[in-house]
This record gives sequence, C-alpha cells and structure tokens, in this order.
Amino acid sequence: MDNFVVSARKYRPATFATVVGQEHITRTLKNAILTGQLPQAFLFCGPRGVGKTTCARILAKTINCENLTPEGEACNECASCRSFSEGASMSIFELDAASNNSVDDIRELVKQVYIPPQTGRYKVYIIDEVHMLSAAAFNAFLKTLEEPPAYAKFILATTEKHKIIPTILSRCQVFDFKRIELSDIVAHLRYVADREGVKYEDGALELIARKAEGGMRDALSTFDQLVNFTQGNLTRQLCLENLNLLDEEYYFRLVDNLLASDISHSLLLYQEVIAKGFGGQHFLTGLCEHLRNLMVCLDPQTLVLVDGSDEMRRRYGQQAQRCGLPRLLGWLTLASDYEYRFREANNKNLFVEICLMRLAAPAVAPA
Repeated sequence: MDNFVVSARKYRPATFATVVGQEHITRTLKNAILTGQLPQAFLFCGPRGVGKTTCARILAKTINCENLTPEGEACNECASCRSFSEGASMSIFELDAASNNSVDDIRELVKQVYIPPQTGRYKVYIIDEVHMLSAAAFNAFLKTLEEPPAYAKFILATTEKHKIIPTILSRCQVFDFKRIELSDIVAHLRYVADREGVKYEDGALELIARKAEGGMRDALSTFDQLVNFTQGNLTRQLCLENLNLLDEEYYFRLVDNLLASDISHSLLLYQEVIAKGFGGQHFLTGLCEHLRNLMVCLDPQTLVLVDGSDEMRRRYGQQAQRCGLPRLLGWLTLASDYEYRFREANNKNLFVEICLMRLAAPAVAPA
C-alpha cells in the first residue's frame, strides 16, 4: 500500500509525444525549441486536468536538455534530465500562486531570477494558478516578466484567463489548451487498464470519459476509484451505479413511448428512475441532452457533435429519423422550459409528470 501511486501521477506524460489531446500545443512548443525562438514568458490557459502543468514541466526539462532528439524531445539520459526526473533540479522552480500570492513572495522570486543558473542553460519558473496573485504582486512582476535575464524563462498556468490583467497577457505568448476529446480519453484509459491488468468493457470506459467532461486527471482519478469498487473488473452496469449516472437506455425507451403517445408507460418509466434514487432535475436535464443529441443526429454532418461511440451515434440517428425535426423541436422546447422552471415547483414529481403528459400528447408537435 505504501508504494501505491495514483494513475494520474504514474502515467503522467514525460515527453511531448505522450501528451494526450493537445497536439496543437506540443507541435508549436517543439518547433519553437528546434528553431531557438523561445519567448521569455508563456501563459498556459485552459480547464483543469488537461495538461497545462504537465506541458510546463516537459517544456522546462526539454529546453535544459543537453542532447535534444531531432524531434525536439528531451533525451531523458543527460545529467539535467536525470536531475529533473529525480526532483533534484537546481534550474527549475515551481511556485503555487494560490498559497504564495503576496507582493513579498513575488519580490523574493524576482531577487532569485537575477542569480545565474548553476547548472543547465535556463532557469525556468513555473507559476501555477497565476490568476491568484494579488494586484500588487502582478505589478511587482511586470518589469521582470517583460525584460528578464536571457537565461530566465517563465511559464504561467491558469484555469481563469479572464482574471489575468492585460499588462501580463501582453508580455506572454498565450497557449489555449482545449478539453480532451472523449475518444482520446477512452484510448488513454484503455492503455492504462491494459498496463494495470484491469478487465473492462468499452462502455465502462466511455462512462468514465463522459463523467470527466474533458479532463484527463478527473478521468484517471475516477478510473482508480472504480477499479477499487469493481475489484478490477470494470463493467458498464457497475460504473453506472457508482458514478450516479442515468443510463441512456431510459431515454431511448422514453422517446419510444412518446412516439407512441403512451402516457402510462412514460409515467411508469419516470417512477423507475425515481426508485433508483435520481431526482426530477437530473431526469429533465438528461432528457434535454438526449433530445438535443437526437436533433444533432438528424444531419450526418453534425454527428461529430455527439460524444459517444459510433454505435451510440448510430442509435441516435435511427431514433432521430423516426421522430423528425418538427416533433423534436417541439419536445426540446417544452422539456427545456420545464427544466428551467423546475426549482419553482412545489410538487416536483407532479411537475415532471405533467411535462411527460404534455410531451406524450399527440397535439404537442404533430409530425
């Protein structure tokens, strides 16, 4: 137990090539390294858990590497790379701005900047959550950030770009990280599961990826949790139970009932959902998402807007063709209105039931 390392750390990328889902970032950074056109300051922006700090560390290690590969990757064998991997590098410094956000902290950092590196080509300062710096700390940092010594590089990372003052933004090259696509997360989870000897169903990995909402760190944390819950056998059903997700099958069944104007079975299906511990708000939100996916799947060109496997997209497409655009638009308008007004309802179950009755009534949206 003492040797256990969470998957997010154990499988953290060590080279640009192993970074998942951020090819536009890694290609730009490698080209800048190979051409020697490195700016004095980088600003990495994007959602949590998508690789900002990981790319910052890889960049810091690579620009100090003594034997770069032709592809612009660190060799991982020279003294600089080894010291970085062992956590003993004297040229790379990490600062958490969430807990070191005062003007005194920045002034102390600025003093260190003007001391030349003892080893390595560059002194690299990685400042995480930089938006947490106080206004006075930002101002104390401006001059150094604009005209640092030639050996100093700054890599700033933030999840809230809008909180960075314009004078800081104008002094940095800004890199916008995107949410990682579901297919990329699933592929990486499959790789980790194979390495760890975990049995899995593809549907289970897709559920984990959906729950992560584009964040690889969240996906790997959830993966570790579910491996413990399922004792190393990830099935879709067990993952649904643990993640508190409502199975899409309920919505496919519900839409079939609505197509048949079957009010009775629509209400009984809702009671099944309630019996499993889900609330009305959760149910309506999922229904709106399902109807939106059906509308998107009416046109083959917009199928890519639906997160899921090819088989799931095919099912959405088949059901969408049976519904037609006028009916789907009427249903989605009504369902989203009920979702918006749900909090105002006193009898919430009755409120959802009225929504289902209106959806199943033939006059809501004639085909």
